[in-house]
Amino acid sequence: MSISLPVPRTESVEGLENPLSVLDPDGSRHASPVLDDALADIGESMLTDLYVDMAVIRRVDEECFALTRQGELTLWPPLRGQEAAQVGALRALRDDDFLFTSYREHALAILRGVDPVEQLALWKATALSGWDPFAHHLAPLQIIIGAQTLHATGYAMAARRAGGDDIAMACFGDGATSEGDVNEAMVFAASFGAPVIFFCQNNQYAISEPVRVQSGTPLAQRAGGFGIPGLRVDGNDVMAVHAAVRIAADRARRGDGPTFIEAVTYRMGPHTTTDDPGRYRDEAEVAAWRQKDPIERLERHLERIGAPVERIREEAVIRCDAIAAQLREGAARVAVPAPETMFDSVYVAPTRRVERQRAEHLAFAASVEPRR
Repeated sequence: MSISLPVPRTESVEGLENPLSVLDPDGSRHASPVLDDALADIGESMLTDLYVDMAVIRRVDEECFALTRQGELTLWPPLRGQEAAQVGALRALRDDDFLFTSYREHALAILRGVDPVEQLALWKATALSGWDPFAHHLAPLQIIIGAQTLHATGYAMAARRAGGDDIAMACFGDGATSEGDVNEAMVFAASFGAPVIFFCQNNQYAISEPVRVQSGTPLAQRAGGFGIPGLRVDGNDVMAVHAAVRIAADRARRGDGPTFIEAVTYRMGPHTTTDDPGRYRDEAEVAAWRQKDPIERLERHLERIGAPVERIREEAVIRCDAIAAQLREGAARVAVPAPETMFDSVYVAPTRRVERQRAEHLAFAASVEPRR
């Protein structure tokens, strides 16, 4: 049996000199020959939805950070500053497109309809996943750096073989591009023309390692070596990210293969709630990025186009307060499962090895139970 493969093309990266954008930090709109066509139908209503989405996600982040400090959660990886990258990307996809994320894409779970309390169970260390992946077309988050890119590529190859037009998107950080899994995933995606988007949120730090140490060139440029076209966009410009993902999704659905997107953004908070970013970056750098805040940028744009900003803010506050109350109430009632349930979902069906381990655990637990 012969298999016909597309011939990869090495293409230049759009936005290599300066990340592509359409919104300036002051909210003014400028033209972008690359992105404008993908934004032709974006009006005030859609912009309002994007603003409210970002505001809600920031409030979720703030509440979960506080719950960690209150002892309700074991850990939390903050996403403050990356709201535009995540919201803009998610809202450019269809509900049946499958998402494969790392551990910081909380926005994708919330916007895909995952119960926030289900999501908390994971960060309270009482669940392996916290949601049904197939109900939300959202894979369990991945702690192993870059591994989800292989999963996304495999899913995309299977989707193409099945004859559908749904696609996959893998979300990862700048540090993941130094991992072998990401490079292997791009080899397969390029060779088989997989309908997958590689969405890299370059938040400038892989824990404490700055991106300039990881790479002397923009990360999107690496994709060209695999024959994958790249888009480098301003990750704090929700409209630019939205357009870039739309372009990439359209390419994938047409059968034109994968696209690599580098969303240049900044992690305003610590890597996780156990991290002290003051040890490896200075306040002047953080202050400079604070001026590029993605929510404030969109709010200024809404003001410029005459949108009812006060009403929009009020709507956002109502939504934010509601989900914050839900998180606080839910965190206290997350049930702690019996320890032996850790063996239940390792495989679809239990193996002899897993059953042996379960029996060993139960025997050990019985041996250390206090005598009555």
